[in-house]
Amino acid sequence: MTITETTLPAALGGTPAFPDGLPLTRVQVPDREALLGRLGGILDSGQLTNGRTVAELEEAAAELLEVPHVVAVSNCTAGLMLVLQAAGVGGGRPVVMPGFTFSATAHAAHWAGGTPLFAEAREQDITLDPADAEARLKSADRPAALMATHVYGTPCQVEELQRIADTAGVPLVYDAAHGFGSSRQGVPVGGFGLAEVFSMSPTKVAVAGEGGLVATRDGALAATLRTARDYGNPGDYNTLFPGLNARMSELHAAVGLNWLAVLPERVAHRGALVAEFAAAVAGLPGLRLALPEPGDVSTFKDLTLILDSEHFGLTADQLARALKAEGIDTRRYFHPPVQRQQAYAHLGQADALPVTDRLAAAVLTVPLWSHMDAATVRRTAEAVVRIQPYAERLRAAGI
Repeated sequence: MTITETTLPAALGGTPAFPDGLPLTRVQVPDREALLGRLGGILDSGQLTNGRTVAELEEAAAELLEVPHVVAVSNCTAGLMLVLQAAGVGGGRPVVMPGFTFSATAHAAHWAGGTPLFAEAREQDITLDPADAEARLKSADRPAALMATHVYGTPCQVEELQRIADTAGVPLVYDAAHGFGSSRQGVPVGGFGLAEVFSMSPTKVAVAGEGGLVATRDGALAATLRTARDYGNPGDYNTLFPGLNARMSELHAAVGLNWLAVLPERVAHRGALVAEFAAAVAGLPGLRLALPEPGDVSTFKDLTLILDSEHFGLTADQLARALKAEGIDTRRYFHPPVQRQQAYAHLGQADALPVTDRLAAAVLTVPLWSHMDAATVRRTAEAVVRIQPYAERLRAAGI
């Protein structure tokens, strides 16, 4: 084949795939007219917190998640903190959790008074490895809880994790920040463990602007959380325990309600886009995608590539630089893994997770939006396909 400007990667002088740039995420608000009407009603009411709209969001989310209780909070991290506090985490006791997760998982355990004890990720999908988590629970001194993360929206091995938590006699709490709309073998993520905590920040599939939702089947926990999100105040200002100001505003709840109306179709669309991308890169050496098990549904909050640099020819950082030349934004979700971050260096666990280290070194997230079209996904995939055969030349050029 004759090498032309259109076949050369942009980093070697070719034409960029996206001359105007392709951002990692982009938010498109659904049914703006309906949202503006709802926001106007809230402003007219004069009640911006503790109103009917938050309750409506909780009810709508509970119906989608097929759980009896949903408690809206200001963000996912605050929700995790309050759940762990209510579960009795404290006194510096170990909380077993994945090293491959967003740092907020560990931060929540720390702020609740626990100590993160990091466990390995599964090779297949980068969610928590149940066998490794079980071993670390067994070796821990008075463990307080088990936490797991539905990474990128991929459901964890919930059945095995529940067995492990029950055997150890500890609560199982899910960081489900990415998982609103995911399901495990036909069962919505949201009803597993003691509680699952979702994020509704702008990078997620269901968006409130900022906000979080705690889903649980435990009525007593839900009641405690409703008090906890309001400073621990039961209504008479005689606080029962140290809570937080973790209320969701009525305005954020209105945005969230707007999103829930289109969530199922958006999750389905994202899945179709990932399938399109996977088909376009099939056969490339040293590249695979982070995908859920057959029968599971992921929100694909992120479209993440896992590289074997020896066979692909480039590291994740090198591919990121090559894609930047194409105008394609990327992120390293999640690198470095939490056990290697400065905030947790004092725990001395940096070298304890070789599988996690290898996976974290191999991941690269490329753009995916809920309103992205298939042509854009194909063009992104084609940029990766165009880059790989030139890996040696790109390395020689110092990419």
